[in-house]
Amino acid sequence: MSLQTRAARTPARTPSPGGRPGGARRGLLGPGVLAAALPDALRKLDPRTLWRNPVMLIVEVGAAWSTVLASARPSWFGWLAVGWLWLTVVFANLAEAVAEGRGRAQAETLRRAKRDMVARRLTGWRPGGPDPREETVPAPELRQGDHVVVEAGETVPADGDVVEGIASVDESAITGESAPVIRESGGDRSAVTGGTRVLSDRIVVEVTQRPGESFIDRMISLVEGSNRQRTPNEIALNILLAALTIIFVLAVATLQPMAIYSMGADPGVPGGLALDSGGITGIVLVSLLVCLIPTTIGALLSAIGIAGMDRLVQRNVLAMSGRAVEAAGDVDTLLLDKTGTITLGDRQAAAFLPLGGVAERELADAAQLASLADETPEGRSVVVLAKRLHGLRERTPGELDGAEWVPFTARTRMSGVDLPGRRLRKGAASAVAAWARERGGDVPPGLGRAVEEISSSGGTPLVVGESGPAGTRVLGVIHLKDVVKQGMAERFAEMRAMGIRTVMITGDNPLTAKAIADEAGVDDFLAEATPEDKLALIKREQEGGRLVAMTGDGTNDAPALAQADVGVAMNTGTSAAKEAGNMVDLDSDPTKLIEIVGIGKQLLITRGALTTFSIANDIAKYFAIIPALFLTLFPGLDTLNVMRLHSPQSAILSAVVFNALVIVALIPLALRGVRYRPGGASALLSRNLAVYGLGGIVAPFIGIKLIDLFIQFLPGMS
Repeated sequence: MSLQTRAARTPARTPSPGGRPGGARRGLLGPGVLAAALPDALRKLDPRTLWRNPVMLIVEVGAAWSTVLASARPSWFGWLAVGWLWLTVVFANLAEAVAEGRGRAQAETLRRAKRDMVARRLTGWRPGGPDPREETVPAPELRQGDHVVVEAGETVPADGDVVEGIASVDESAITGESAPVIRESGGDRSAVTGGTRVLSDRIVVEVTQRPGESFIDRMISLVEGSNRQRTPNEIALNILLAALTIIFVLAVATLQPMAIYSMGADPGVPGGLALDSGGITGIVLVSLLVCLIPTTIGALLSAIGIAGMDRLVQRNVLAMSGRAVEAAGDVDTLLLDKTGTITLGDRQAAAFLPLGGVAERELADAAQLASLADETPEGRSVVVLAKRLHGLRERTPGELDGAEWVPFTARTRMSGVDLPGRRLRKGAASAVAAWARERGGDVPPGLGRAVEEISSSGGTPLVVGESGPAGTRVLGVIHLKDVVKQGMAERFAEMRAMGIRTVMITGDNPLTAKAIADEAGVDDFLAEATPEDKLALIKREQEGGRLVAMTGDGTNDAPALAQADVGVAMNTGTSAAKEAGNMVDLDSDPTKLIEIVGIGKQLLITRGALTTFSIANDIAKYFAIIPALFLTLFPGLDTLNVMRLHSPQSAILSAVVFNALVIVALIPLALRGVRYRPGGASALLSRNLAVYGLGGIVAPFIGIKLIDLFIQFLPGMS
């Protein structure tokens, strides 16, 4: 297996610590994490920053107003309430700061990879032209279209395509994968990334990036969260939360006039901010408002979005926008390439089918001898299968005295070996049959039928022939098949349970494609696919109202990647593919598309679950604060005091404290995400309502009561 193939098939790993994407992390909310995030949380108190979160902006305005009121009429209750109102805003900012802070070390490591980099720029370079003039320049001065030369031991200064030469490249600084990959001019393995290191040979790279838009620049923006735009779903939810906040602001604003009217008394307090006999003060009104508006989800909404993108980074996937992550959660159709995604990509020997009375062991021995010098994956698999099924010792070409090896050519379509007194050939059925007939040999009548059966099942037949003193004959057929990766059928079954339709794309003929599709368990397939066919398929799916995701790595995949709602380009692919897609898989593992869909769904489920919890837990706060506010005016409301809280002051403060602490308690869940289990939409909704809806109602009753038991002993709580 080549270095390139081995690297492409290595599953996403968690790289070592030190800031690499996906590196080892401390606890989600450990003391070190909180200490590092606290300065950012305090800086976010600036209203110019907080205006993007209208719910928390209202809380901050209310906290500031309460501070003025507490200064005018100091009391233990007033200052405790003000303190917890400010903590509510800080905790909300802390959630976002923790989420953003998880990318700080990653960004710094990437900056170190970019800093002080120089380039050997070639002036006047053209293919086959005279030697160009070389000059050393700082890497930031490179522009699109420049050509640079990079030799063994040097770092690639900018993103680009190899236009001359071939080299082994270490991409561990970007992907975390230690195995080097091969990059060469032409084809789909020409793209190189700035910051990677050339290990061997010499290449000329044409710069494709614009200043400030390199791969590393985009990764830095992503992990810092500085380039994260709000998604349509997130914007819609923010609008809903703002609308609920406005409704509660209007409702709370009417409480004091209503209390005044009910008492039939004049407020007696400048500005009408308090009605002592009714128990209503400006601080109490703010506390009521903060507890009733959806502060929990308002505080965690941004952190949920950042954490969703961070989970992709942990799996070495670079998302160009939050919209792509969210779209992944709503995908209806997955387009998957067959080779290397659903199958291993290399045809493997699966069986020996002897013909004309030949023993299977004799066929296996001849096939093994004919394959000893064949270094292709197919040839090695023949040697291994003969050894496994018949115990034939794996010999080496050097052990066969006088052997002359016959390499495969497109003209003969055969390979083999000439031994003293014996010749063996292995190759296409028609070629080996013609070779046998030329030497006066017979072709068994069952050869055509065996070849047809293997072909119709999606396999590839290789025929083995022998010529010796006893004559020439066809010994039998080797069945080669593209092996479906283990567990793929189960994964596609999970996709089906999620309501996602899977389509396999392949260049194989329809018979072969159908056989692989049936074995893998995909819902449909597109055989003999051209770039135009892929693009047309995506458009048809989208016209039917479905969201489509696909993977690709070649220039011919670029139109389809650009058209797809979620286009995942392989890092080993061309620059055109990576520019067209809205995600780049740094590990170049095509099966990761399935994981990306799961991460997208987890993001949406986490947002929905915490929204459900946030709205549900307001119910308990009604039972805590409303009786406390109006008990003097309407003694009958005491029946709603089901928690039997100590006093109106302790009831209000307990609700405010719980409202602040629940934000901190839910930060780890927002960052980690709600566990996603494949299932239908109705099942997911039922589970969310049962866990987070019911939990959101019950938890505050318990939490507020426990806090009340503690704070009732504080001054001013009588």
